[in-house]
Amino acid sequence: MKDMKYLISVLVGAMSYGILSTIVVLAYGEGYQLGEVVGTQLLTGCILAWLLALYTKWKASRKEQNAVKQTAAPKLAPVRLTWKQRLLLMLAGAPTVVTGLLYYQSLRYIPASLAIILLFQFTWISVLIQAVSKRQRPDKITVLTLLLLFGGTLLAAGILNQETAGFDLLGLSLGLLSAVSYSLFIIFSGKAVPAAHPAYRSAWMVTGGLLLLCILFPPYFLFNGLLWGQLLLYGFLLGLFGAFIPPLLFAIGVPHIGGAMAGILGAAELPVAVLLSSFVLHEQVSGLQWAGVVLVLLGVALPELYKLRWRGTNALARQ
Repeated sequence: MKDMKYLISVLVGAMSYGILSTIVVLAYGEGYQLGEVVGTQLLTGCILAWLLALYTKWKASRKEQNAVKQTAAPKLAPVRLTWKQRLLLMLAGAPTVVTGLLYYQSLRYIPASLAIILLFQFTWISVLIQAVSKRQRPDKITVLTLLLLFGGTLLAAGILNQETAGFDLLGLSLGLLSAVSYSLFIIFSGKAVPAAHPAYRSAWMVTGGLLLLCILFPPYFLFNGLLWGQLLLYGFLLGLFGAFIPPLLFAIGVPHIGGAMAGILGAAELPVAVLLSSFVLHEQVSGLQWAGVVLVLLGVALPELYKLRWRGTNALARQ
């Protein structure tokens, strides 16, 4: 149970991503464009991340000052990041922007249900990357979990209710590339300067994503007056649940649980997206899709259930 808080951290971060699709649909319904929506998302997320980083620095300074006043040995202040480390963190945050752009571009060529399935192939892609990099095969429980997740995503996305002929090859490629990009973000978020404080890591990662987006989509919304309408509300919600909470929680949890487990827990995004689509957007969700949601939740919980059973068996054996 020692790592439970880190597992919950990554799980909540993934669930936050599941909220985004509903907010984006509402924003598009108001006529806003991709660059405006994603731009305000990263801008507000960056502001929130840096406010947290500054608060963290101020809190650490207060503790150090109090320790000095009490003539006790002062606690070490947070290590100052070098520019090389900051650059690494900014590069690690870039895949989040790339993922969003690839995914939304794929929607121009293939149905949304298929695009979601392709995006969620990050579950096995993350494990594959980890297996190749570490030169070891996934264990049986991981393979079973991935099978459950794959079957669950097929059902939850509703692909079995649609015809699969005539899908565009470019759209398929973009969808798979979005899954690869998301897998890289999960892995890099755990490996990029893991010794740094999560608040600082998150702030620099979001900054990297914002700079990349500004290059690809110049932020005209800052000057044409759109920002001060409903776009600001949508941008704040997207920034909170997309660019602030997930990177922060991933920065806290991924270094402790590993990229493979983070990839599995990241599948919790899909059930949340389906639930909100049903209750908020009033989209029709079939029985097969709800069955897929249950399978995905089971797949997410299976590794921990297996660990609990294994620990219980060992405890009984010791008695």
